[in-house]
Amino acid sequence: MHIKIYFGDKPVFLCDELTTELKEILHHPDAVFIDEISAPAIKSLLHEIKKDEFHAGVIYSEDLTALKKLFFKNFTLIEAAGGIVQNDKKEILFIYRLNKWDLPKGKMEKGEKADECALREVEEETGVTNLTIKKKVDETYHTYDAFGKHFLKVTHWYYMVCANGQKLVPQTEEDITAIKWVATKNIKEPVANTYPSIKDILSAFFDAA
Repeated sequence: MHIKIYFGDKPVFLCDELTTELKEILHHPDAVFIDEISAPAIKSLLHEIKKDEFHAGVIYSEDLTALKKLFFKNFTLIEAAGGIVQNDKKEILFIYRLNKWDLPKGKMEKGEKADECALREVEEETGVTNLTIKKKVDETYHTYDAFGKHFLKVTHWYYMVCANGQKLVPQTEEDITAIKWVATKNIKEPVANTYPSIKDILSAFFDAA
């Protein structure tokens, strides 16, 4: 099992097994491998990530839970939730925000459950209503810096469906300037201009379909 965390477009994997995928990544000359689970070792990796040539990082431990806890201590954790939304035509709902195509999502409020947050955020950001959650797809992780702090955001993703013919209303105060339904055959267009974590969650969704 592994957890994939994005620093911009650079991934770091926390794992308890070196899979074929991870071994291939480690063949890259600018990949970093750590199997010493300590705060200094993790700090060293976080420093390496800032270098332009850094390709990817892999941190291995038989105790993934302990590794995750130690790694996450370096960040302020933010939890969010969002939706991969399909209508009756099996089209997927995309939003356009800050010059990237994205999926609707947002931060969880205090006391809110992840599935409740996902429904609320999809409705607020797109205007779509009468949503039904079918299942949880997976989680994605990415980091960002703001206000002098380092944040790690975990986003819980849900597959949800709704009826056709709904009015789409972009939540402009959240910098959403466009919304559209995209047929599966045309999905390469928005995926060509989105975030690595969105590509990952869509791959997980289609692989499980």
